Amino acid sequence: MTTPSPHQESTDLDSGQTLRVIGRALRFVEPFRGQFMVKVGLLLLSLLPMLMLPWPIKIIIDNVIEGHPIDEPIRPYPELVAPLLNALAAYSPFELLFVVIAFQTTLFVLIGAFGTSGSEGETAESYLASGYDTASRTENEANAGFSLTGGLLGLFDFRWTMRLTQALNHHYRTRLFDRIQTLPMTAFDDERIGDAVYRVMYDTPSITDACYRMLLTPIAAPIHILLTVSILGALYGDHPGLVYAALAFLPIALLSSLPLAGAARRMSGRSRQAGATATATAEEGMSNILAVQSLGGEERQRDRYERDSWQSFSRYRDVFRIGIYAVLLAGLPSLAVGGYAYFVAIDGVIAGELSRGDFGLLITYFFQIMASSQMLGALWYRVQASAAGLNRVFFLMDLPGETDRPGGVELPVIRQGVEVQNVEFSYPDGTAVLRNLSLKARIGQMVALVGPAGAGKTTLAYLLPRFVSPQRGQVRIDGQDIASVRLGSLRDQIAFVFQETVLFDATIEENIRLGKSDASDDAVREAARRAGASEFIEKLPQGYATPLGRAGSKLSVGQRQRLSLARALVRDARILILDEPTSALDPATEARFVSTLRDLSRDRIVIIIAHRLSTIRTADEILFVQDGKVLEQGSHEALVALPHGAYRNFVELQGGA
Repeated sequence: MTTPSPHQESTDLDSGQTLRVIGRALRFVEPFRGQFMVKVGLLLLSLLPMLMLPWPIKIIIDNVIEGHPIDEPIRPYPELVAPLLNALAAYSPFELLFVVIAFQTTLFVLIGAFGTSGSEGETAESYLASGYDTASRTENEANAGFSLTGGLLGLFDFRWTMRLTQALNHHYRTRLFDRIQTLPMTAFDDERIGDAVYRVMYDTPSITDACYRMLLTPIAAPIHILLTVSILGALYGDHPGLVYAALAFLPIALLSSLPLAGAARRMSGRSRQAGATATATAEEGMSNILAVQSLGGEERQRDRYERDSWQSFSRYRDVFRIGIYAVLLAGLPSLAVGGYAYFVAIDGVIAGELSRGDFGLLITYFFQIMASSQMLGALWYRVQASAAGLNRVFFLMDLPGETDRPGGVELPVIRQGVEVQNVEFSYPDGTAVLRNLSLKARIGQMVALVGPAGAGKTTLAYLLPRFVSPQRGQVRIDGQDIASVRLGSLRDQIAFVFQETVLFDATIEENIRLGKSDASDDAVREAARRAGASEFIEKLPQGYATPLGRAGSKLSVGQRQRLSLARALVRDARILILDEPTSALDPATEARFVSTLRDLSRDRIVIIIAHRLSTIRTADEILFVQDGKVLEQGSHEALVALPHGAYRNFVELQGGA
């Protein structure tokens, strides 16, 4: 099976693909349906104070400053507020001022707002400091809390939203990480791991913006527009041009942003790809810093990162530029409409049809309708950047992972052995690795795979735990084709020590226990003793509690290899596969370890890939592999007795006999 490469991924989506991506993202909201319903309720509740905010200012201007009787308005009050305002008719202007102050103080405590509009000062929100590139801004999207109001209501809404944001992002991000863990070992053979890191950390927060916009805006904006238009219609029904002017911002926002939606989507996708490249370059440079310094490649690596980093920022400027174009396209018609509404309202005041308080009320509601219309009209444009990030995440999620066949069975405890029957395997590019290769190994045997580099030894070993699957032939354990057994039950009985030592930034004990999480302390120490690691561990000030640092950087190569061996031994698996396990061991440690392998092979299968004669000569069976085929097979004594044999030549090159 060929695994698609991220380089084959398209960053250019069409509108239909964008809709499908967003629809798929919305399904991730299902586990949080109740929390989102509460958020919608809080959002709608927050709209009511926004409708009330302009009235105190109207009262202060018309009835306190100008002294106009509150029960004799120039224009009739809406039925909803008329009883409340008429009840204030008995108050003097000075008393009205105190009533308004008390009302505003109450509003401030409840919603943290006073004044005439829903400005930034009347909202609750929280964002981290960030730059303008995609990576540094997305951390905000993963942790953002916001509310249309402040005060007690805004505080509750803000905290609820922040927890919902984090829960949604945590769910989405961990789903992607879990999916990556199930991908075949070959999934990232041709890729830099930094790209996957970027997708997990910086592309997943796109779900927050997409879900909030697609679920909240189509509910809140139309309701807010409807309520505000109803108030304006009741107050200023004889000036319908003002209402129509406010509603005109809806088509203006739509028509100005719609032609740029595709470009915004493409630019965002390319910006994210450039950011992933810069992240991958940084990860590679830091992971291999010793190699870079030892080869004098600092300047080259610096230039490489400088190029990729600048490209990342350059791509983001393209995204920002598209946003500026959208604002400019909407700017002139918006100014024209706003100017029209302003002069109509001024003319109404001059003509005596509107009071000065009406002017403030009218302009406030006008801008509220304008803001909601713009949010609704530009909705499609504003989700484009999120769609690009979501698409990158779903691409990884859709890569074919390791799965069990339907009806897969549990593999019983291995009692007999392994048989590889006429297997063939080729890489996705067509390069043949194994050609009609066969192998048998029984419980109680130590089998060595020997041969030149690139002969297929490691690939052959990868067949047993199903890291790779053959295109032809079978791998059977106790007569059972491993393709038909559950992967978990297969790998539970196989311990693998890779040629490249992998340790984690944890303590020595935690690294060893990674092979078996419930291993006892005695089992951990016995595994370390058998691997020859207990000697240096016990000399460390913190012993088994010593933190290793990144990738075990505090240890020598040989010490790291011995810890890796201990991790495999604590697993107590029926099949133990070791790829060059003694390459970094000194002769004395190697001799003890080979003796340990002989002891271990009494009740299990030990398969060892090695080039050192001192490691392989005691094996029960030696397979000399070359060009994907087993050229010779037998014990050390039998193979060296073959005149002109490949194994004999191999031994002679090492000066052995």
